[in-house]
Formats: sequence, C-alpha cells, structure tokens
Amino acid sequence: MTSALPHLSDRALRLWALAVCCLVVASAVTNLVVTSIEPGVPAGTWGGGGLLGEVGFLVVILAFPMIGLLVLYQQPRNRVGWLLEAVGLAWGLPQLLDSYAHWGLVVRPGSVPAPNVVAALNEGTWTFGIGTMGIFLILLFPDGRLPSPRWRPVAWVAGVAVVVGAIGITVTPGGMEESPIPALDNPLGLESLEPVTLVVLGIALPLLPLSIVASAVALVRRFRRSHGVEREQIKWLATGGALVAFLYLITMAASLAGSFEAEQPPWVSALQEVSILSFVLLPTAIGIAILRHGLFDIDVVINRTLVYGALTATLAAIYLGSVLLLQAAISPLTDQSSLAVAGSTLAVATLFRPARARIQAGVDRRFSRSRYDAALILDAFADRLRHQVDLDAVGADLSTAVRETVHPAHLSLWLPTDGRRQ
Repeated sequence: MTSALPHLSDRALRLWALAVCCLVVASAVTNLVVTSIEPGVPAGTWGGGGLLGEVGFLVVILAFPMIGLLVLYQQPRNRVGWLLEAVGLAWGLPQLLDSYAHWGLVVRPGSVPAPNVVAALNEGTWTFGIGTMGIFLILLFPDGRLPSPRWRPVAWVAGVAVVVGAIGITVTPGGMEESPIPALDNPLGLESLEPVTLVVLGIALPLLPLSIVASAVALVRRFRRSHGVEREQIKWLATGGALVAFLYLITMAASLAGSFEAEQPPWVSALQEVSILSFVLLPTAIGIAILRHGLFDIDVVINRTLVYGALTATLAAIYLGSVLLLQAAISPLTDQSSLAVAGSTLAVATLFRPARARIQAGVDRRFSRSRYDAALILDAFADRLRHQVDLDAVGADLSTAVRETVHPAHLSLWLPTDGRRQ
C-alpha cells in the first residue's frame, strides 16, 4: 500500500501533497475566472459549456486531489493517494495552459506572446487525464501494484499510447478542437508528417479505450481472488464506476434522441452536466475504500441503489403510462389534462409502498440471499411463536433461528422461569 520514498519524511510527503492540491486548485480557479470574463467555448462541448459547465468540471477536477490529500494526510506513502494527486495534476495543469491561451486569444488578444502555441501544446493533454483516471487508477487499485506481472504489457502499452497520442495530436496540422477559438489553425502542425501522424494516432487513440477495458478486466479478476478488506474496497470502486457508466449511457441515449430536434432540450443539457459531476463518485469511493470509513456499508449502498433505482423507473413508467391512458379515456368528456395528472399521481402514491416491498424482496432474493433467507427464518419463527405456548419448544425454535441467521460461535439460552439452561 505504500510507496518507496525512504529519503522523504512523512511530514515532507504531506507538504508535497498539500502543494500539489493547492496548485490544482489555483489552476482550476484561475481558468474559471479567466473563461468567465469572456466565454469562448469550443463547438460541440459536452453539456453546452458556459459557467455551469465550467463549475461542474472544476468540482470534478478538485475532487481527486482533495480526496488524495485526505488519504495522504493519514497514509503519506499510500500509492493510490499519490495516483489521485496525479489525476488532479493531469487535469489541472492543462487549465493553466488554457487560461493563458484564453487570455491571449479571447480576453486580451495580443497581450501575451504565442497564445496559439500554448493552445496547441494544450490540445492533446487530455490523454494524460484519461490515462491516469481511467487506466492506471483502476489498474493499480487498491494497493498501488499491478494484479500480477503479466499485466505489465497493459501498463506499458497504455503509457505509450497516452504519450504518443498527446504528441501526435500536438503536431497534427489543421484546426484545433480544444482551442478557445474554434478551428484555430495549429501553429505546431507538421504538414510533411501528416500521413505518419494520422497512422500513429489511428493506432494510439483506439488503444486508450482498449486499455480502459483491460484495466476493468484486471479489476474484475482481482476481485474474484480477493477476500476480506480488499474485496470490500474493490466493491466501492466498482459501484462508483458502474453508476458513472450507467449515467453516461443514459446521457448518450438522450443526447442522440435530442440530436434529431432543431434545438437541444434543456433537460438533455442538465443530464449531461449531471453525468460530468458523477465522476466525483470515483474519488469518493476510493477515499472510503482506502480510509475504511464505512467500508463494510457497501452492501447496504448497493442494495439501496438497486431498490430505489428500480422503484423510480417503475413508478415513472406507471405515471407516464397512466397519464397517457387517462387522457385518452377522458378526452371525449373534457379537455382538461389535470384530471389525468391528478389520477396518475394518486395511483403512484398508492403503489409506492407495495412496489417498494416487492422490489426490495426481489433485490434481496437475488443479490442479498443471506439477508433474504434470514428474513424468511425470522418470519417463520414469529408465526410459530404466535401459536406456541410450550417454553421448551419456543427455546428450541429460538435457538434454531439464531443459529441459522446470526451463525454465532456459541449460543446459550437461559429461561428465567425455572433457571434451566438451554
């Protein structure tokens, strides 16, 4: 779990972690201030850009180094804590380059030298953010080491793809997509190397998502052979990653549906912002896993997420369906749709508790079998207790129920009526 830094004291490591976190904070805040003076959002920005999008991205950027700082404050040599700091640097330092380019190209054109060159240098830096956050953080979690030596080729290929991809993007001629001014010509583009650059990027860039998938596979394999604390740690990261992926799938589907309309609906933009903010779940889950604060509550979190996610989807489908059906039924009698809405609301309110109970039972039966079996045993014991008057029989039933649900190492039952020990 610890990194090999014998020449630095724990106090020095904490100071370095604090310095990295402060640098990322300063970079992100500076970029937010500069871009809010005179917005210049590139075309096609996820979420529509603007101040709200910048604030959401800032929150995500700061979550990684801040939680890394919390980890390193308690465990200064923890490798995962330093990886969180590296994620913050990978996303935060490009913010300084973007601030410089934005100031020289949009806010005060000509006030600083070579802002277009700085914009070109910043064009491919996103590969480092993807590499640290989406590949190495997953591949090395939770102890900062590879699952086994045979995963070294994956790490090397991912590292080469990140570096080569960034360099290739930097020297590719043509318009720059991430520039403060859309389609600004790349001053570092090399026309003579364009065929080679396109081939290299055609190989390097697809390796990034493939490396992410390989890292996820490595995490699954690590989970299968893990036990105890490590197993619970991996559960936290897997749960956070699954929620992020689920939100992104929904957002991508909504964005695709919204692309057929003349103007993107506001709810699609809001969903995009939420999907960006969901990345905060990753460092949060890692922080809980490493610091072990509430570590063993993950099964409860998964259970509640499944239950209320399914309940929300079910009630929403019932509500929409009943509104449409009631409107079709009452439209010959009245044009007021408020009756359909009121009726649907009452139906959903009535179905809330029974639907929740059924979904909870289904989730427990499928994902929390021990809890489901324990509930059945306790229900059966309670049913027998209502009809049983013999204390000896009650004591035997109680002992059986406790053994099958709690699994104690030792069980003693005292009946105070006659002092006999069961």
